[in-house]
Amino acid sequence: MRIFLIGFMGSGKSHWGKLLAAKFHVPFFDMDNVITEAEKKTITQIFVEMGEEYFRFKEKEVLRALVEDHKEFIISCGGGTPCFFNNIDFMKEKGKVIWLNTGIEVLVKRLLIEKPQRPIIKNISDDDLKSFIMKKLQDRKLYYEQADIMLQEETLTTESFIELLNNE
Repeated sequence: MRIFLIGFMGSGKSHWGKLLAAKFHVPFFDMDNVITEAEKKTITQIFVEMGEEYFRFKEKEVLRALVEDHKEFIISCGGGTPCFFNNIDFMKEKGKVIWLNTGIEVLVKRLLIEKPQRPIIKNISDDDLKSFIMKKLQDRKLYYEQADIMLQEETLTTESFIELLNNE
């Protein structure tokens, strides 16, 4: 089992990844956590000190290393991971890509709470957050739509997700 969970920040990738990895007894990796451990810096520090380009390159390296080092896994990718360095093609070649498609209103609600920990949105006003999400989603949709499977995250249940993976 090689599963890549993709979707916008706040879409539930880490939540579902941990849950599914425990159910299927496979390793779980949150790309952002792997990067922060390797760099010994927070994502915000990496963005501020080294820039987004450095972060995206590091993301590509970590993605490839995880795939090379593990036969089975569930990886929660960063929201932008599929959009750079042909990562979406790499993931589709190496496993199953699942897009957790979460509604804009749900994303806004979740991200308002998480803003301080999210470097890309931390300086966006609460009033502008919805517009930002809509624009970013539009930019990334081309990549997200290439996933092998698209799931509406808000209606997902543990049972339905497990059943889907068992039938793949």
